Amino acid sequence: MPRLVIVRHGQSQWNLENRFTGWVDVDLTAQGEAEAVAGGRALAAEGYEFDIVHTSVQVRAIRTAELLLAEMGQSWLPVRRHWRLNERHYGGLTGLDKAETARRHGPGQVHLWRRSYDVPPPPMPEDHPDNPNHDRRYADLPPELLPATECLQDVVERLLPYWYDAIVPDLRAGRRVVVVAHGNSLRALIKHLEAIPDDEIAELNIPTGVPLRYDLDGDLHPTAPRQVVGDAEAAAAAAEAVARQAAV
Repeated sequence: MPRLVIVRHGQSQWNLENRFTGWVDVDLTAQGEAEAVAGGRALAAEGYEFDIVHTSVQVRAIRTAELLLAEMGQSWLPVRRHWRLNERHYGGLTGLDKAETARRHGPGQVHLWRRSYDVPPPPMPEDHPDNPNHDRRYADLPPELLPATECLQDVVERLLPYWYDAIVPDLRAGRRVVVVAHGNSLRALIKHLEAIPDDEIAELNIPTGVPLRYDLDGDLHPTAPRQVVGDAEAAAAAAEAVARQAAV
């Protein structure tokens, strides 16, 4: 029976500062590092072993995977990194303080930009200092694939090709897979796996650094609800903290 584990990266510096991060390459805080280590410890305590790791190309996901695997004694595992696992692109909101943005545009408008399924924020200007078009890791991508902004629907559409082309073959080959990514790229994956309706996915809050397990059938459909690996009460509290951030 295929098994998939997904982990949202630990707290980043801009998470701490309550800023829209998106494709900006922000590192983990000390708390984020501790969350990654705790996730690895929980997996090791339950005897998990993996064969392959998938991450985005953003440092907060990469470092979370490294810390988690080091705690498990599995730092030697092969890792595949891909931009399709990146966080959602927040467009013109990138770098802005979330509370200040809500005061300026109104909480309703900001909530729509953040949590609606198909309404993206304003696009990022070409001359924005954090525009990923100028980042060498995306230099080989066709310009039409580089977003200027994204809603969750856009993230689903750009993530699914990687799911089908890279992760699904690993699972079908019997490899034990862990995916370390971001709040919205994992929200997109969970939406697909669980067939969550468009109007309900906004309520899903994924805790940072907490491993979540899926047991899958031969068609890669979940055979049971996703399971927290480790302390379920602590994971619920962490998800509630994410929900409070989303309410700002």
